[in-house]
Amino acid sequence: MNPIRQTVLAPVRRVLIKVGSAVLTGADGLDLTIVQQLVDDIALLTKSGRQVVLVTSGAIASGKHRMGITGELKSMPQKQAAAAIGQGRLMRVYSNAFGRHGLYVAQLLLTLSDLTDRKRFLNIRNTLSTLMEWGVIAVINENDSVAVDEIKFGDNDHLAAMIANIIEAHLLVNLTSTEGLYDRNPGASREARLIPLVREFTEDILEAATAETSDVGTGGMRSKILAAQKVTAFGIPYIIAPGKRPGVLGALFAAEAVGTLFLPMQKHLTSRKHWIAFTLRGKGKLVIDDGAKWALLEQGKSLLPSGVVDVEGDFGIGDPVVCVDACGAPVAKGLVNYAADEIRKIMGLKTARIAQVLGHKDYDEIIHRDNLAIRK
Repeated sequence: MNPIRQTVLAPVRRVLIKVGSAVLTGADGLDLTIVQQLVDDIALLTKSGRQVVLVTSGAIASGKHRMGITGELKSMPQKQAAAAIGQGRLMRVYSNAFGRHGLYVAQLLLTLSDLTDRKRFLNIRNTLSTLMEWGVIAVINENDSVAVDEIKFGDNDHLAAMIANIIEAHLLVNLTSTEGLYDRNPGASREARLIPLVREFTEDILEAATAETSDVGTGGMRSKILAAQKVTAFGIPYIIAPGKRPGVLGALFAAEAVGTLFLPMQKHLTSRKHWIAFTLRGKGKLVIDDGAKWALLEQGKSLLPSGVVDVEGDFGIGDPVVCVDACGAPVAKGLVNYAADEIRKIMGLKTARIAQVLGHKDYDEIIHRDNLAIRK
């Protein structure tokens, strides 16, 4: 029993589990043995009084197998059609597997636009909260049959990170086809060593993660590390663990040294600021001077017109915008109180001159600190 893991895992009562296609699929499509093994583990967690939400891949791979397709799907319509075919079978398999334990499942198919809209974001939170209260296992996947680049999460690693914020999870477990994070690519080096604990995201950690993906997956270890940064920034511990290992979830909650544990950041974002920082995509940029950068980073101040030196893009009131320094390095992301054309007119000016220049003054700040997420 690892004492650090025991301290982290003992208070966990709400768990988000993400499982990838490389774990769920075999030569014959969905690996039913692995699925039942995973479900058996989750059922034990629920019987111990924990709430569980599942983010799953596997729809496209399942659809390909059902249609007898062995090669790569090259077009978006082919991938979307395969997802539409495979999602029904995926849910039926989960429903049957959980049913053996007397548990019900509920399906949620999401796109990025569902989460970037604050009202829908909160509706999703309310739905998931109710499902957890009822003891129903929410099974979440990206809505691949309708998602296009503009509204795609990219992969389910990032979807899981966002859902962890929505449900305010106490832990996210990412079940993969590897043992965890290695100090180098284990497929290319026999000297690769498993990293059991990550306290902070150093350059060595980021360089250790490869972007290679499996034949059936869209992520890769780099994607999982980026997701880990998002999750730990919200104060949630994150574990990468081998999904095909029998009893892996039980081993984790017994505080065994399985996989890689990422400790949560001590100073973490609120739910709203996490949503701004990691769910919303910036629609433009504000270049700020060194004084404004210092005020934002060191004093937690709002962004005033006097600190803005340039505006990039065309955005409206309430849109998410990235603040960058003179070198182009991201400093923060926030929701603007003025449109791009208005900011161009008042940038560099004192707050007292806003009404004189624009003919009105709705706010003193271009971005209020409550709507500003700092990039550390």
